[in-house]
Amino acid sequence: MRKIVLITGATTGIGKAIALELAKEGYDIVINYCHSRDKAMELQKKIIEDYHVNCLAIQADVSKEDEVNEMIDQIERDLGIVDVLINNAGIDLPNLFYLKTADEFRKVLDVNVVGAYNCAKRVSKHMIDKKYGRIINISSTNGINTYYPMCFDYDASKAALNSLTHNLALQFAPYINVNAIAPGFIGTENELDGYDADFLKTETEKILVQRYGKPEEVAHLVKFLISDEASYINNTIIRIDGGQTGSC
Repeated sequence: MRKIVLITGATTGIGKAIALELAKEGYDIVINYCHSRDKAMELQKKIIEDYHVNCLAIQADVSKEDEVNEMIDQIERDLGIVDVLINNAGIDLPNLFYLKTADEFRKVLDVNVVGAYNCAKRVSKHMIDKKYGRIINISSTNGINTYYPMCFDYDASKAALNSLTHNLALQFAPYINVNAIAPGFIGTENELDGYDADFLKTETEKILVQRYGKPEEVAHLVKFLISDEASYINNTIIRIDGGQTGSC
């Protein structure tokens, strides 16, 4: 029986790349989205037609516990028990420090941290019951030592997600492996928007391989971490940043 993978925030960028890579490997895929219904439907159609696996597309705001519960109830009715959870949903609301509001700060934390908690809590029970599960949190080097005052709330949320990763690994041991991936600059559809050429040049020079990463490279790492070959990797934050050496 094929394993079932739930990927939150899966319609674009890293989430989309993960969905396509894992579908290609024969996993059944659940695409979670909050607003981008058309993109979710397009991706679902492509996965089913190109890779001949089961694929659901389900709308849910992961920051809301009741919507997460309803989403996973639907997965269990229509497809089966979630084997692998990829907590990829995240938002960034960059702005000058003094123009940010507490409501914006809370919104970033609610999606990026509470959303991951909501999903992990809901899927963990059945994972523990069957003594198997994989949870991957998509964090960021912004949660480790790459900081930008324009997005301090995002940075704080990713540091919190790293801490959550360690705590969930302890909570769910020995049956569920919980790890986080911390990408640096990844050239997704939205990652490089809004930056001027000088800033991008300066940031590229801080990366040892002298280029931005590709979403597919993150997807390849996810594929490995959820495989049996990575069964001894647990409670770890793995950077994928080309050897990023500096911070703003």
